[in-house]
Amino acid sequence: MFQYEKRLQYPVNIKNPNPKLAKIIITQYGGPDGELGASLRYLSQRFSMPHPELKGLLTDIGTEELGHLEMIGAIVYQLTRNLSIEEIKKAGFDDYFVDHTTGIYPQFASGVPWTAATIQSSGDLIADLHEDLAAEQKARKTYDNILRLVDDPDVKEPIKFLRAREVVHYQRFGEGLRIATDRLDAKNFYAFNPSFDKCK
Repeated sequence: MFQYEKRLQYPVNIKNPNPKLAKIIITQYGGPDGELGASLRYLSQRFSMPHPELKGLLTDIGTEELGHLEMIGAIVYQLTRNLSIEEIKKAGFDDYFVDHTTGIYPQFASGVPWTAATIQSSGDLIADLHEDLAAEQKARKTYDNILRLVDDPDVKEPIKFLRAREVVHYQRFGEGLRIATDRLDAKNFYAFNPSFDKCK
């Protein structure tokens, strides 16, 4: 069960709408390395996680990612509010506008709709934790790229906060991977016993 606190994890108060920025930032809502995929990945993986503290880790981070999804939605909404048709055309926001007006829709910056094919939940704790480590680095990379393109401090500060949280999540998943590998049967884990082959 989740408890919802009715405030953003970090405040979003953007004074100047900018649909050009909205078009790139939307990728962290529903892009290949965005917050929607992150939350669903972790909240799905937790069901097959055999260790309670790692199940808790996936639940905690997956829930926080839902809060990040909410922040990105707020950023995109505030960047596109009260636009005139002239502003929409000038910014090249008309292709998005035709399909979604200024509603928030999960898609890549390139316009490709979000797909579950961008995430993995394998049921193998080592594979899943490596997936999670990689996912956090890819999200951090995307935030780095967004920060290279943003000059509005009202946008930059919440994006910097989100980037910092990806680094923290990466560190926590690294700790989780150490816990998982410490508990494996060394005779039955290829990293410790390269000669082990389940197919024989």
